[in-house]
Amino acid sequence: MAIGSLIAIYFVVWWTVIFAVLPWGMRSQAEEGEVVKGSEPGSPINPRLVRKAIATSIVAAVVTFGFWLLAHYGLTIEEIARMLSPAPK
Repeated sequence: MAIGSLIAIYFVVWWTVIFAVLPWGMRSQAEEGEVVKGSEPGSPINPRLVRKAIATSIVAAVVTFGFWLLAHYGLTIEEIARMLSPAPK
């Protein structure tokens, strides 16, 4: 698999994972009872974006490595589905 393809897969996976990770541990200003005057009560108190970006990068790297393994060993989606499906009786 070409390096450009791996970068593209990593990029798509990273953005998909970041949207799944963003809500983790979110506490709004309204939930904490500390609403800053002039701000939205649903705004996060401490979004911990650096921690979430690091977690996202690690997960995206693992998933991208999995795609690379599949491509390196020549496995297709059909072969994987056949391996995971129950054997016909």
